[in-house]
Amino acid sequence: MNKTLLILRHEFLHTIKRRGFIIMTLIVPLIALLAIGVLQLVSGIAKPTVEITTIGYVDEAGGFQQYANQGDITLVRFDTLDDATEALVKNDIKEYFVIPPDYISTGVINRYTLEKQLRVLPATMTAIKNFLSSNLLAGKVPTTTVARIEAPLNLVTIRLTETGAVAPEQGGYGNFIIPGVFSLLLFLAILFSSTSLLQGLGEEKENRLIEILLSSVSTRQLLTGKVLGIGAAGLAQVVVWVISAPLLLSLASSSIGGFISTIQLPANFLVLAVVYFILGYSLFAVLSAGIGAISSNSREGQQLIGILTLPALIPLWFMSLLMMFPDNPIWVVLTIFPITAPVEVMVRLGVNDIPTWQLVASVAVLVLSIIGGLLLTTKVFRTYLLMYGKRPGIGEIIRNLRSG
Repeated sequence: MNKTLLILRHEFLHTIKRRGFIIMTLIVPLIALLAIGVLQLVSGIAKPTVEITTIGYVDEAGGFQQYANQGDITLVRFDTLDDATEALVKNDIKEYFVIPPDYISTGVINRYTLEKQLRVLPATMTAIKNFLSSNLLAGKVPTTTVARIEAPLNLVTIRLTETGAVAPEQGGYGNFIIPGVFSLLLFLAILFSSTSLLQGLGEEKENRLIEILLSSVSTRQLLTGKVLGIGAAGLAQVVVWVISAPLLLSLASSSIGGFISTIQLPANFLVLAVVYFILGYSLFAVLSAGIGAISSNSREGQQLIGILTLPALIPLWFMSLLMMFPDNPIWVVLTIFPITAPVEVMVRLGVNDIPTWQLVASVAVLVLSIIGGLLLTTKVFRTYLLMYGKRPGIGEIIRNLRSG
């Protein structure tokens, strides 16, 4: 055990002293802090400017003279079509529309513009619609009723708990941002940590240092020390991110406010982030160790681990589908499947609640996968670590594992 601790300590200190590790650990909170400062500076200096758009209209139906101011759009009346066309050509107005005499029966409005457009801008469409409806209802219904007809719905969704109380987490895009971003960071942390383990094994194998190490320690001690040492360094990295997240969020909310103030952290986010890093790293670490043992050099090993870790990004590829169809059974499969579980759980935390049984099943499958992978990797480690030259095929590895 003392030798295992020595290897653990050496790998941990060697990893955290690496320039790339330090930069990766600090750059995430530093970039977030810099972004908060820039946003606060810009919001304090910049003064909002409102650009008024002028749109002309020709009232051939009669009775459309009021409510010419529609927010940032001003409507200007012209007596004839020629006058409106001349103003448009001179760029006095951006566009104009004609209300024909039979508008009440047909609802047809002819719009004229110099620009080639695929669709009418929503702001323009809303301004024209409100102008028409306000004039049609003027004097017939109260003004407050006209305003409510123009904007009939301001829907506010309030989420309740099973006891009927207002839930502390109300959902929405603000609740998705932190878990969504952290899912990518978690994957990068797991990938970098396992790749660091693989690279270290490959270098020690290439320069024959591994032979000297195995003359002093057992295969199990070497593997355990390396996995735990590099994993502890990666965990320290994740802990820095997890601790900085609520602090940065609180700072951004108090100094900037707005949409940022709606961003929430799921209640179990901090705990699950650490748990799934530990389990995710452990799984990829044992796989990386096995690949490092059978690879002839570190470059070949990195190519193999890259192919192996590619499926872990599947939850990020289909993030938009998860947001549109959060109850699809495929997300349950990705939550329990060990390769995709760490990233999938982080993404789902921002979209909806994950049932307890799914989290328990996910953790259990990950633990069993780690144990099974560790047993197989130990055998592969003993068999192929001191072999050099050509990488063994899958059939040869299976035969040796059976005979071992």
